[in-house]
Amino acid sequence: MAFLGLRKWSTPVLVLTPMAPFLAASAVTFYLVPKMQEMGVRSETYAKDPKNPYGAQIAEEAHH
Repeated sequence: MAFLGLRKWSTPVLVLTPMAPFLAASAVTFYLVPKMQEMGVRSETYAKDPKNPYGAQIAEEAHH
């Protein structure tokens, strides 16, 4: 018996097809979120902030 027109067992070939948008979005997220964080931490406004956990590293790289 079909529930809402779906078969009880789907075909194994098309398992990733419904998940493709979620896989693409997670790949973009895992790539862009660290880039945005790096840009925010190294921005001129927050680079010299004493609360910045990467402040010492940024200051050390600026001297080189």
